Amino acid sequence: QVQLVESGGGLVQPGGSLRLSCAASGSIFSINVMGWFRQAPGKERELVAKITRFSSTYYADSVKGRFTISRDNAKNTVYLQMNSLKPEDTAVYYCNAEIVSTTRAVFGSWGQGAQVTISS
Repeated sequence: QVQLVESGGGLVQPGGSLRLSCAASGSIFSINVMGWFRQAPGKERELVAKITRFSSTYYADSVKGRFTISRDNAKNTVYLQMNSLKPEDTAVYYCNAEIVSTTRAVFGSWGQGAQVTISS
């Protein structure tokens, strides 16, 4: 069994910053790609950023230059530093990871979601 636990969401004013964390635990051998998705009310879930085990990164155009994804492989944790936040960044943010289990099975896993609200 593998769990992804997110933390760090909240309410912040436009222009502010937040940092999300997501820690994976359980029967993990390694984690390939870790990423963050978000889903705003009435919209589809979209990829925000992802990072490979060797720290290659991808960002959606809407967050480039404002968000930074990073990971700590020793802690099986991924972070999302969000700066210059805008009201349109308001969404539930979900952590996702491609897990290689101790039995070498490969599967995707999701966190429970963290609400991020940008409002004055």
